[in-house]
Amino acid sequence: MKIGIFVSDTGGERTGVHELQQRARWVEEQGFTSAWVPHIPWSLDGLTALVLAAEVTDRIELGTAVVPTYPRHPLAMAQQALSVQAASAGRLALGIGPSHPVVIENMHGLSYAKPYTNTREYLEVLTRAFAGPGQVHYEGDEYRVNALLDVPGATPVPILLAALAPKMLHLAGSRTDGTITWMADERATEEHIVPRLVDGAMEARKPSPRVVAGLPVAVCDDAAEGRDRAAKLFAVYGAIPTYQRILATGDATDPADVVVVGTEKQVRARLERFRDAGVTDLAAATFAVGDDRRASLTRTHELLASLAPEL
Repeated sequence: MKIGIFVSDTGGERTGVHELQQRARWVEEQGFTSAWVPHIPWSLDGLTALVLAAEVTDRIELGTAVVPTYPRHPLAMAQQALSVQAASAGRLALGIGPSHPVVIENMHGLSYAKPYTNTREYLEVLTRAFAGPGQVHYEGDEYRVNALLDVPGATPVPILLAALAPKMLHLAGSRTDGTITWMADERATEEHIVPRLVDGAMEARKPSPRVVAGLPVAVCDDAAEGRDRAAKLFAVYGAIPTYQRILATGDATDPADVVVVGTEKQVRARLERFRDAGVTDLAAATFAVGDDRRASLTRTHELLASLAPEL
């Protein structure tokens, strides 16, 4: 399992340009394989953030986890992603997903009527755009595209689809390079996510797909205190139907059960269980426990760095 880490906006913090670049540089210096950014209303634009990270790094993979599809036309997403790919010398991993009704309908005022169909057609447009340069043509129910796209210096972009439902997981396996998960514990990963993802890849005769697990991580002496902190930070996910369903497929009853907390020994053992369940890449979302936030985060980062590049 390769070890990567979020470099912005996890655990309730707010990350500006300077902080993001500092963290990206540190991630590369410490031997991590990847740096990840979210795309949420209180953060920098995800793809723009990765251009900033590319300016101060040379080696690490740079990934979005994840950019919602509905607010961006797939042709616009393709052009921006190809531009980031050119700026980063081919290091982008484009994590996308349809998001949730609360985001798409309530925040953006868009319809969320057919998320599977919309995502399937969205991927088709992206795939054709990334196969260029040249004319991108697609006629579907959700999207109709006939346009020229040619981004200088770009190369095809790997796509990772945020997927938790069975049909979406099969789609991710058959049409993309893998999936990005959130709030999935070891059992949910091993018994629900991996088999459906692999089945999709096998049917499409594609290489073994990646399973990028987004996991909150905190090293602390008191695991119960860590779970209490996590219960406050990540409670919102327990109210979203998509995450309620993935929690129900595993052993976790709420988001605090999914987070990886405890001593260095306990955290390492838990991460090994995720690896054994089929996770190929860790995207660690570190958070602080206790009164000394700096010391807490430093301890977590030091453990993860000691495990990099692979566990």
